[in-house]
Amino acid sequence: MLENDGRVVSNFILQALNGEELTIYGSGEQTRSFCYVDDLVNALIRLMNTEGVHEPMNLGNPTEFTIMELAEEVSRICSSPLKIKACKLPQDDPRQRQPDITRALTVLGWKPTVPLREGLQRTISYFQKRLTGRLTDVAKIALVK
Repeated sequence: MLENDGRVVSNFILQALNGEELTIYGSGEQTRSFCYVDDLVNALIRLMNTEGVHEPMNLGNPTEFTIMELAEEVSRICSSPLKIKACKLPQDDPRQRQPDITRALTVLGWKPTVPLREGLQRTISYFQKRLTGRLTDVAKIALVK
């Protein structure tokens, strides 16, 4: 993830690490499902190695969290007081996002294993290193690829 990719996880983490207000659109009650990249890569590898699968398959984490819950958890892990900047909810913002991974479970025997808190801890550690310039040259090269 890049610092300026506009995604809610990276936005919240960077805002919390910098002591800024976390930007929440609407009430923050809209839900999202977060899947850690290691889990998603595992699913994709299983899918690529499975013969005869030609139909669409949802991959992701079916566990829902509100945007407000995500903000609270990021603030907790970053040891940053929760400060909110409320903004108007965009008209096309979905109220709920939750993949049905029944086919992935049935066909691939796959389900995500990294809980939100653990994934956030790993991601926050990554961003802390990026912000302090401690990512190794090898890691920086891997980011470019």
